[in-house]
Amino acid sequence: MGSEKDKIKGTANQAVGRIKQGVGEATKNEELKSKGRAQEAKGVAQEAIGKAKEAIKKAVDL
Repeated sequence: MGSEKDKIKGTANQAVGRIKQGVGEATKNEELKSKGRAQEAKGVAQEAIGKAKEAIKKAVDL
């Protein structure tokens, strides 16, 4: 997957994760809150991978 796709998917997962956490909080659903936290963390990791790929590509292109 390209660096841009990783960053976009990461951002999307973070947003969806935060929404899940909010809905879980509002409905007192601990499982949904937990899944939301996990999805947000996955998104943070995906975005970091995308940024790392981009940095590596720039370094190689020098």
